[in-house]
Amino acid sequence: MSKSLIISLGQYSIAGVKPRNEDFYGASVPTGSTLDSKGICVAIADGVSASEGGKEASQIAVRQFLDDYYSTPDSWSTKHAATKVLGALNLWLYNQGQKLYGGNCGLATTFSAIILKSQTAHLFHVGDSRIYLLREGHLECITRDHRVHFGDKSDYLARALGIDARLGIDYHTRDLQAGDCFILTTDGVHDVLRLEEVEHILKSHQPDPQKQAEALVDQALSQGSQDNITCQVVRIDALPQADKGEFFEHLASLPFPPDLKASQVLDGYRILRELNATSRSQVYLAEDTLDQQAKKVVIKTPSQNFNDDPLYIEQFLHEEWVAKRLDSPHLIKVCDRAARPRTFLYSVVEYIEGQTLRQWMRDNPNPGVDRVRATVDQIARGLRAMHRMEMIHQDLKPDNILIDRNNTLKIIDFGSTRIAGLAETQSVLEHKNIVGTASYSAPEYFRGEQGSNRSDIFSLGVMAYEMLTGKLPYGDITPEQAARKKFTYTPARLHNPAIPDWVDAALEKATHPHPNRRYEVESEFVSDLTRPNQSLLNEGRSRPLLERNPLGFWKGLSLIQLAVILALGYLLLTG
Repeated sequence: MSKSLIISLGQYSIAGVKPRNEDFYGASVPTGSTLDSKGICVAIADGVSASEGGKEASQIAVRQFLDDYYSTPDSWSTKHAATKVLGALNLWLYNQGQKLYGGNCGLATTFSAIILKSQTAHLFHVGDSRIYLLREGHLECITRDHRVHFGDKSDYLARALGIDARLGIDYHTRDLQAGDCFILTTDGVHDVLRLEEVEHILKSHQPDPQKQAEALVDQALSQGSQDNITCQVVRIDALPQADKGEFFEHLASLPFPPDLKASQVLDGYRILRELNATSRSQVYLAEDTLDQQAKKVVIKTPSQNFNDDPLYIEQFLHEEWVAKRLDSPHLIKVCDRAARPRTFLYSVVEYIEGQTLRQWMRDNPNPGVDRVRATVDQIARGLRAMHRMEMIHQDLKPDNILIDRNNTLKIIDFGSTRIAGLAETQSVLEHKNIVGTASYSAPEYFRGEQGSNRSDIFSLGVMAYEMLTGKLPYGDITPEQAARKKFTYTPARLHNPAIPDWVDAALEKATHPHPNRRYEVESEFVSDLTRPNQSLLNEGRSRPLLERNPLGFWKGLSLIQLAVILALGYLLLTG
């Protein structure tokens, strides 16, 4: 099987009987890493006939979509990247249409696109252009026209780019097979040619996509098409392997470095001392001798125990790939020396002089709410930068937070991070089960479910709870216990009566066992730690005591039982 996605492409467009062509099409077929991370994009647009700027709208839509999609972060999923671009495009067309033409349809166009990535076709569609799929000799239309019909003759276009500030875009995916043929058409083709005719023409001109596209356009014109006529034909010639990562191939081929000693030099980095060593990796403090300032850095090397383990190597490289694509003062930074060739496999990150949050917690066992809130806020800012890139950390804990001498907190260790964009390619390690430390990991991981932003918020809530109480909201958890554990929240005020009830309510929501009951974004949690959320307090007070405070409930019940027993005993003695 080929290592790369290979297609053949045919495209053809004419004005037909109209004086000018308001259809537009385009395609981008990148190479190398961009082909892996972003895929191949094919798009078609048909300027709305009632739109004064229909021609301009269709051209802008296709050109800008192709440019802007490839400018989105590689970490974003295809759906997220494309819908973000289309949403911005739609709003720009709508606002410019009103400004230039004084109406809602001044700049309006239909739009359909296919993004072919790895072994999946991602389809985006709005309006009445169409996408067909010819597979194993059978042709089907895989989009639906956004038209509203009145009676037998009257209809209008219900959806298009630029006709409303809000955009309703159809999105779905199809698994790819070698030999698949996608056909994109404007209504100048499919309003004239029946499905059977399209299928016959495609089969008659195989295997040449350009001839197929031209034949469909010519046939539509000869059968009386009264509109612009445009067609694109995309044939899948070869698919990449789904089980072999290509992102890190050039680095994975490098040998593991030997154990390093003080004063040794590795590609310009002089080793100062070993910082940490485990069965999985070694971490060294070093200085960059090629940097005029001799800046200190941290070098992480893989353990020789895993030099023949491809999954370990992939995860080691995965951590660096993540860090390179993040930019926040609250996230550890990779020291990217692109011009310096590596002779061994290792990663280099900035050196943070300070301590872990775990060490700080030991030194500060009774921090005030204000200090904890400030700490949570910094971690939340780092998480927000990750979540905006569609990255889930999945292993947040006090040991993975560093505090520098300026009291700036930085999240480290991206080895377990899930990346939506890479997960689509199936080329990096997928985490199906618990990946972090059990006591800080969200309950959904134990159920075999995929993590989300809210899973990281759970971990953040656990750390906030621990800083304020010295305890964990659900106690110490082992992976063996996790699947059977009943997650019953212990109010933080039971451990630390100085904690306000509204802070306890925020902690309980952040660490709720069910993801849909937690905060949706980090800023909401920080806000509720800053000022009382009355609706949250009311919600908590309306719940039964057994649910709000099970320990208090059973203690109270025990006291009542004791009182009853004593009263009965007294009656027996006096009677």
